[in-house]
Amino acid sequence: MIGYIKGTVEEILSDYILLENQGIGYQVYTSGMALNRLHMHQEQKMYTYLHVREDGVALFGFPTTEELDTFKLLIGVSGVGPKVALSVLSTLSVQDLALAVMAGDTKAITKANGIGAKGAARLIMELKDKLQVEDVFGVNDDTDSQASSADLSNGDSIQDTVLALVSLGYSDMDAIKAIKQVPGAESMDSETLLKAALKKIF
Repeated sequence: MIGYIKGTVEEILSDYILLENQGIGYQVYTSGMALNRLHMHQEQKMYTYLHVREDGVALFGFPTTEELDTFKLLIGVSGVGPKVALSVLSTLSVQDLALAVMAGDTKAITKANGIGAKGAARLIMELKDKLQVEDVFGVNDDTDSQASSADLSNGDSIQDTVLALVSLGYSDMDAIKAIKQVPGAESMDSETLLKAALKKIF
């Protein structure tokens, strides 16, 4: 298994790059967002996934492990292959995808080529328990592990606050966007978070 390839970007095409390492040019498929961040002749590390099927082998890669992990989650969804997964990651960043899944926002996901309303609903259903609160709000690497665990266990407060905001007439996406603007949202109780989020909306 190839964990990553570090080399020089020799070509950037519509859905893949040629990454040269020790005289070998690796064809690495990646997302549109990743392609937009790459430059010709720069040294680049790509974290890779080797996809094997009956009619061939393809190498997929991403500049960050976060993108690679999300790609793996996507292709684990029934009916979602590597090309559709790349389409999703070309349309939504990892954080925006987590946000859409948490909000149940099928419209945001159907903007990706190859995914209809039913596919988006299935993707949300299968990923909602795999994409955690930290995928949207983040936890600092230098945060004490016990404090992190306590913060992340407060995901119910965030969900409760989203429901409360929706009951007030706001969309799921607007609710979560408001919550995201609240510092320390993941560690607040529902009542405190609701008051803070309402201030971000108005």
